[in-house]
Amino acid sequence: MGDTFIRHIALLGFEKRFVPSQHYKTLKEMFPIEAGDINPESRIIPHLPAPRWFDGQRAAESRQGTLTEYCSALMGLPVKISRCPHLLDFFKVRPDDLKLPTNSQAKKPETYLMPKDGKTNAAAADITGPIILQTYRAIADYEKSSGSEMALAMGDVVDVVEKGESGWWFCQMKTKRGWVPASYLEPLDSPDEAEDPEPNYAGEPYVTIKAYTAVMEDEISLQEGETIEVIHKLLDGWWVIRKEDATGYFPAIYLQKAGQDIVQAQRQIKSRGAPPRRSSIRNAQSIHQRSRKRVSQDTYRRNSVRFLQQRRRQGRPGPQSAGSPLKEIDHPKPQPAVPPRPSADLILHRCSESTKRKLASPV
Repeated sequence: MGDTFIRHIALLGFEKRFVPSQHYKTLKEMFPIEAGDINPESRIIPHLPAPRWFDGQRAAESRQGTLTEYCSALMGLPVKISRCPHLLDFFKVRPDDLKLPTNSQAKKPETYLMPKDGKTNAAAADITGPIILQTYRAIADYEKSSGSEMALAMGDVVDVVEKGESGWWFCQMKTKRGWVPASYLEPLDSPDEAEDPEPNYAGEPYVTIKAYTAVMEDEISLQEGETIEVIHKLLDGWWVIRKEDATGYFPAIYLQKAGQDIVQAQRQIKSRGAPPRRSSIRNAQSIHQRSRKRVSQDTYRRNSVRFLQQRRRQGRPGPQSAGSPLKEIDHPKPQPAVPPRPSADLILHRCSESTKRKLASPV
């Protein structure tokens, strides 16, 4: 069999993606000549149509035609682009695409399914269901500091398109869109502390790609190039890290997983930097009666030290750090107990009738 490739694309509809991928950006990075990055006249990769989600049904229908032309143009590119694994993976059907949301998940339709004949296409509903964007409210005014960000006024309601680990979330509000610090947002349905994952005291090894000097008492100062362990990834982009026995908050945007390329992460630092912490926001007003709950650094430190002590007693090595690697202790493995041999009468009592007849017959 030959290599897999796409022969034809039919666009049945489009939808808001909760976590949009960076396929278009990656495609341009893979083929810089064809993307026109070196010489604009050499560009053959089509421009991605800008999204216009809130301009009504007529605009949505127009965008569907534009996206159809864009997909067709991608398939008309030279084979090295149109049949590259990255582009094929973009159009691959994923398991989540085949699952329809439950009634509790479907708050409002965010999927546009518009067959050209104007009739409902039953098969289209079997392909994908609506992906619902989460709605958040601004707890204070926010002034943007770059063209890629979006300004907010206290009480503004936005749809969150992408939640970045760095604490910058891409949001949409009517015809406006841009990056917003997650610390300025809270969900409409319930307090946001329930969304944060549980601490992981085993830790994940990360490397600092930019130095940071602590501003608040519960933060930690580190130089560039230090190896640490992340024990709690909070959604606002301020993670709790461990350096030896010390813990503290540190900007996630200044961290990179050990062993990964830091070039792309450093570009993100130049474009936005670390988001503000919620404790630094003035005049913040929550709509929830229950206040935002955070674990204290004393609790983090106490639980972390207890975990490290237990790990050392058990002789389990943790994530290797450049400063103090943990050594595994060689403990002898316990031998399984051997049960006593049953008596001959017990064996004859429990064996099958066939075995009993063979034992009774003369040899």
